[in-house]
Amino acid sequence: MHEPRSAWRNTTHDWARAVDAEHLVRIRNNPELFAPGGVPHLILEVLAYAAEEAECNTGGRCTVSLHADGSVSVADNGRGTDTRVDDQGQTVKKPVMATKDLRFFDLSDAHLLPDGHARRGMSVVSALSEWLVHTNRRRNGSWTQRYEHGVPVTDLVPIADDGTTGTTVHFRADKAVRALAEMSPRELQRLTGSWPHLSVEVTDHRAQIVVWEV
Repeated sequence: MHEPRSAWRNTTHDWARAVDAEHLVRIRNNPELFAPGGVPHLILEVLAYAAEEAECNTGGRCTVSLHADGSVSVADNGRGTDTRVDDQGQTVKKPVMATKDLRFFDLSDAHLLPDGHARRGMSVVSALSEWLVHTNRRRNGSWTQRYEHGVPVTDLVPIADDGTTGTTVHFRADKAVRALAEMSPRELQRLTGSWPHLSVEVTDHRAQIVVWEV
């Protein structure tokens, strides 16, 4: 029998709260603070979750694609974002995009990402993006959902299973964030080497360049 959301144990995010509007506004009002170095930092925020998954599962793979429209997609082969069914029969996914990561956000001793800046969580990426599409594939079902500046604008939309698991985060950062720094695929590749359990491929569709790290 399914339990109410209030009974679910919180490890990384608060299951009982789907959207924390105040949290998202705070991020949007401070792009220089929450995205130091611009889009590369946001990419590292996404990759950090894939790196955690890879370490727990003796390795993993991830593809980072830089698109011509200024958007970025990050796809991994992990287990996918945790998704459950509550006591009302509603499918609920862990609110990673629209609420704070309880392990990192606002902590003075937060873990540092490979660029030397504090890790704060996926909500930073979502809040500082014009749009973000989260595609999730798990053993218990697959779906996609779209966000605009951190706020979900669609429900979970079911998609056909393809026999794989993993998460794809496709986002276009705000113009102010995109202007903070140049996007260097080779520098990004160098930074991802800090995660020994995660193999990362960076593809620059803007110039059709592929850089591979084993």
